[in-house]
Amino acid sequence: MDNSQLLLLLVALALGMLIGLQRGWHERNTPAGGRIAGIRTFGLLALSGALAGVLTTPLGPGIAIAMGLAVTLLLGLAHWLDSNDDHDYGMTTVVAGIVTYLTGLLTVLGDLSLAVAVAVITTIVLHFKQTLHQALEHLSDSEMRGILQLALISAVLLPVLPNQSYGPWDALNPYEIWLMVVLIAGISLAAYFAMRLTGPDKGVMITSILGGLASSTALTLSLARMNARVPMPRLLACGILLASAIMYPRILLEVAVINPELLPPLLPPMLAMMLACVISAVWLWIKREPYAEVDTSKLSTQPFQLIPALQFGLLLAAILLIAHGIREHMGEQGLWLVSIVAGLTDVDAITLTLARMAQDSIGSETAVTGITLAAITNTLVKGGLALFAGHASLCRPLWPGLLFAVALALLTLWIL
Repeated sequence: MDNSQLLLLLVALALGMLIGLQRGWHERNTPAGGRIAGIRTFGLLALSGALAGVLTTPLGPGIAIAMGLAVTLLLGLAHWLDSNDDHDYGMTTVVAGIVTYLTGLLTVLGDLSLAVAVAVITTIVLHFKQTLHQALEHLSDSEMRGILQLALISAVLLPVLPNQSYGPWDALNPYEIWLMVVLIAGISLAAYFAMRLTGPDKGVMITSILGGLASSTALTLSLARMNARVPMPRLLACGILLASAIMYPRILLEVAVINPELLPPLLPPMLAMMLACVISAVWLWIKREPYAEVDTSKLSTQPFQLIPALQFGLLLAAILLIAHGIREHMGEQGLWLVSIVAGLTDVDAITLTLARMAQDSIGSETAVTGITLAAITNTLVKGGLALFAGHASLCRPLWPGLLFAVALALLTLWIL
């Protein structure tokens, strides 16, 4: 046995003991010898899995299967004997033991980082037993249905869609379009649960920050639909502006990775727009609706909203066709127009494209202007989505902040 194998065995032992640490803590008041497995047993289970992985080289995969069956039988027998005494028929420890054995096996035969992740996730799931059970007790039928519907469109439908381009100019990618539908529906459901757990104000802010990291456009549509059902325009406009403010540093990060030379000329317009959105968001947060005036009961009737997400998916497909058509017929001469059209749906794709092109085929000024125009367009689109999917009451607090950001961006472009 070489040093690398010895190291993997020690890692497997440590991972097993991590899981066993939680199990031992959970049953810390049980007298010695009264529990099925503790920190030492779980450590040895993971070590046995790792040893089985090492032995597969000289003995074949049958040894890992045989040892796995032996571990399962021993754990099952121990559980049967223990349940006869205390009439506790929970299978958590048995299942955790099997997972621990497989984690040890994965340490040697599979991906070490994946084995570490499995051990940590298993420990977390075991530790939050009480929290998970309480959450289930308070979960309504509509909320459970919403979770299952989201799982259906994301975990079942999304993976089977082809991730390749179709249609005119190869503009339509079914996987990417449906991914946006999943993202919008997921943000809506996450916003609902965040508001339920922490209240409307904190829930909207948490959702806006996380949604802004993923897609500020999808976040805008989700919050706009929420305002149509439960009017709280100043709070939701604050969330949209906060998500927009996160979009501009994300653009700078993407450019920094692809073409750092574009950062100096791109910083002024991006930082100006971010500053405008942050100032406007802070002002609306101060002026937000009092908690007592917000009635969120209408949200609980249908927390999962798929139809609005599907409508946006169709709109996205149409805009993609337009953008690709312009690019096909106008070429680089219409690059800025392409940037404007591309910004109607997403800024990431055009940002990465222009940053790459600025390395050899276009000037840096052209790239910076194109990226800024895409950001401006996307910012204005949020105001349109607020009117289209929400209500006029949302536009009144939202549009001044968006127009303030656009005005500062245009000013920086004109000055520089």
